Amino acid sequence: MADARFLARRARVTGLSVAALLLAAPLGAQTSTGSDSIRAGRFDFGKMWTFESPPSRYFTETYGFDANAAWFERARGAALRIPGCSAALVSPRGLVVTNHHCIRGAIAELSRPGENLLNDGFYARSLQDERPIPNYVVEQLVAVTDVSAEILAAVDAAPTDAAARRTARADAIRRTQERITRETADPSLSVQVVPLYSGGRYSAYTFRRFTDVRLVAAAELQMGFFGGDPDNFTYPRYALDFGFLRIYGADGKPIENTQYFDWSERGPQEGDPVFVIGSPGTTNRLNTMAQLEFRRDVLLPAQTRTFGSRIDALWDFYREDPRTGDEMDLRNAAFSLSNTWKQLVGQADALVDPTILALKRDAERQFLDSVAAKPALRATYGGVIDAIAALQPRNRALDTYFTAFTLFGHPTYESALIRRTIEANLVATAVEQGMPADSVTARVRRLNAISDLPPGLERRLLVARMRDFEALPASDPIRTTALAGASAEAAADRLLATSALATAAKTSAAAASGISRTDPGVALATVMWPRYVEGTTALRAIQPEEADLQAQLGRARFEIYGAAIPPDGSSSPRITDGVVIPYEYNGTIAPVHTTFFGMYDRYYANGGAMDWSLPSRWVPPPKDLDLGTALNFISTADTYGGNSGSPAVTKDMALVGLNFDRNMEGLSRNFIYLPERGRNIMVDVRAIREALDDVYDADRIVKEVLTHRMVDTEQEADAAR
Repeated sequence: MADARFLARRARVTGLSVAALLLAAPLGAQTSTGSDSIRAGRFDFGKMWTFESPPSRYFTETYGFDANAAWFERARGAALRIPGCSAALVSPRGLVVTNHHCIRGAIAELSRPGENLLNDGFYARSLQDERPIPNYVVEQLVAVTDVSAEILAAVDAAPTDAAARRTARADAIRRTQERITRETADPSLSVQVVPLYSGGRYSAYTFRRFTDVRLVAAAELQMGFFGGDPDNFTYPRYALDFGFLRIYGADGKPIENTQYFDWSERGPQEGDPVFVIGSPGTTNRLNTMAQLEFRRDVLLPAQTRTFGSRIDALWDFYREDPRTGDEMDLRNAAFSLSNTWKQLVGQADALVDPTILALKRDAERQFLDSVAAKPALRATYGGVIDAIAALQPRNRALDTYFTAFTLFGHPTYESALIRRTIEANLVATAVEQGMPADSVTARVRRLNAISDLPPGLERRLLVARMRDFEALPASDPIRTTALAGASAEAAADRLLATSALATAAKTSAAAASGISRTDPGVALATVMWPRYVEGTTALRAIQPEEADLQAQLGRARFEIYGAAIPPDGSSSPRITDGVVIPYEYNGTIAPVHTTFFGMYDRYYANGGAMDWSLPSRWVPPPKDLDLGTALNFISTADTYGGNSGSPAVTKDMALVGLNFDRNMEGLSRNFIYLPERGRNIMVDVRAIREALDDVYDADRIVKEVLTHRMVDTEQEADAAR
């Protein structure tokens, strides 16, 4: 349990009760160092509350305000979903704010000849200068309906085998979506039926889709991703991760909307509650212990090893040839992979943490006790956890599959030669089986379409794949064929020197004369491909069975706990609560805020090295920039991937920040919510306003967010000051 003196001191500082701090931070009943005495806490499964079951009473009692239906409706309506992220409406004329990294791809696409908007930033000085983003969609949740009864009725009426139930479930979801779509009769609306509690419940979400979306402003890439990969998932942080969009209607004019967040001028203070609204991605908090042990022992080791070797390959080549690396956008590819790798490492650490394992075991024990105590539940669901455990040996039997084939054939992270071996094997098989000429021609076309990678990158990626094979048992046919007793480096060099698939030109010639099974690359694929197909087939056979059992488990959980335990993240709209409080790390205390002073300290302390470099307009500091302005801040809110860009608001619906990350201690959130360790990390709106005002001279945007009045040009904004 948290130290009583610490809680009492924190209560005095924050003005919150000790009870409220216990709800916001430490888990309950962890009073003993022995794992047998550790008891699962109220919020171990998190606080990703759904809007169909809003925690009105809990919010009201914990934070002292009337969290009524109107409050949740405004929170829901002013928050938006954008591709892979979340966002917020901040004016009545369709102005939207989100993270820079959420719209990074769109920004890059909009650069005109002679421009580099990603590196240099962008600001539309007039309404006419706001740039349309092609093929971009913003979604606003306008209605949500619990459709569990009709989906589950269809599942229950199906035969008991997993395949039949899966088909019945899919058909019922399709029919429900079609029914609600017909009833709405509005082409701008989109209906999505989403499984919750692993399929134990279902909700239909109706979104209004906006397709005319334009870029208004964005910080420079280096400001949005200040600190780069080294600072990712760490705190203190100093990233100005923001960008503005605007939604336009069918008439080509900015939309008029009544639901939006006010822009806070006070900003968040230590002890303040905050509410973060967004669409967190998939979590695995409801997994059983047997499933978590499989992840720990088999899946995560294979994934972390493979991802780590590809990151090394990309960065090693980039350092060798940065110009080509930039042309190939390798930095973004490496950042993306590294982001995932860090999460995987954090998950792996979580699943060897004795406290976390003890908490998960106790939660499972409590659940089983509750099932056993009710005869009807015991009869229906009593054997589900055991059935899931019985599947895990089949998953574990695929350990060599995960070792050898993680990221297999990926167009960015795989050697071109390996990708060609796959296609060449299929060409040879098609010829041997006497397939029609047009089918053979189509496969040859796919083979010839694989272009060369730069030699330095090709070799590094091929060596990485050979190292995957090197991790297989000594007698494994893939390892013996690929390595033939040599090191991974020597095997890669030999393959590059002897295979006709080593380059695009050689491949084209080989395809024209006929693919030979004696080619070393094709010989490797002859051994490799059947194993890949076999493993993929086995996995696809297990997954429906496991998913069906998890759905049954989800129904049982909901029967026992109802909405008191929120469902796992599912990229569907959620609201979560937290408190702005510091935490202990590295022998000291992390402050709740960082400032521009700290950003410049990181810049100078690292000598302006790439990850901590600053754009030219920021060096030296602009004379009017208040360096004491809060830049990033933290809270205990339960955020996850997909919450990037999520608005963090006060109980009065004032926007105080944009969620963009969580700390390393928070990476265990895939499995458990530990607010006493983890923090979500947000951009403070005071830093965004300060930068707009005194660095980017974006008075048009400042005026709109503060007064809620849209200004057409920067000149009008200047005149109104």
